[in-house]
Amino acid sequence: MTTRRPPANVRPFDDRRTSNAIGAMATAFVVGGVATWFALGAARTARAQLAGPADGAPLMRAPLQVVAPVDLERYAGVWHEQARLPNRFQKQCAGPVSAEYTPQPDGTVRVVNRCVREDGNFDEAAGTARVVPVAGQPGAGRLEVRFAPAWLSWLPMVWGDYWILKLDRDYQVSLVGTPDREYLWVLSRAPRLDDAVLQAELDYARSLGFDTGKVTLTGR
Repeated sequence: MTTRRPPANVRPFDDRRTSNAIGAMATAFVVGGVATWFALGAARTARAQLAGPADGAPLMRAPLQVVAPVDLERYAGVWHEQARLPNRFQKQCAGPVSAEYTPQPDGTVRVVNRCVREDGNFDEAAGTARVVPVAGQPGAGRLEVRFAPAWLSWLPMVWGDYWILKLDRDYQVSLVGTPDREYLWVLSRAPRLDDAVLQAELDYARSLGFDTGKVTLTGR
């Protein structure tokens, strides 16, 4: 039997490239809140480099730190989005956005994101969050969230970063972001957060290098 060589202009099959593409497409349907959700997080982390702060000054930014420890049982329940950096998977959200977290027996957390569309109907997406261990910081608020089907959970690309950057002692206000500073959410237990408290959260986020000038205020 003779072996046929592929034409010179045909690119050989690249299983790694194809797996990455599948993972990216699988996460495209994620809807908003916290989340999240924030698929493609692994890819964003890989791209993240030390760079200048949001004002463009040519200074180095320190890696982001997360809150530690975070009690996920206390963190559970409903959170209301107050502000976010624009993202493509929340474009359909024109009204209130919420996220509900429910700890599971296996140590993961069930995530349900809901938002109101411009036509008044709701969008909802259910996913799973898992804790990412941080050396020397037991219970650190570094999680990953997946909204793709469970059978794709082996793909790193379907897991997005969910870093708790700031959390008050009463678990009433949470600042969530990603290590590349491309995604940011301000969450609160109350449906509407006091304007001064919200501004303080955004000021803190800006001090971390987030471009808060682009923030969208939710429901205001």
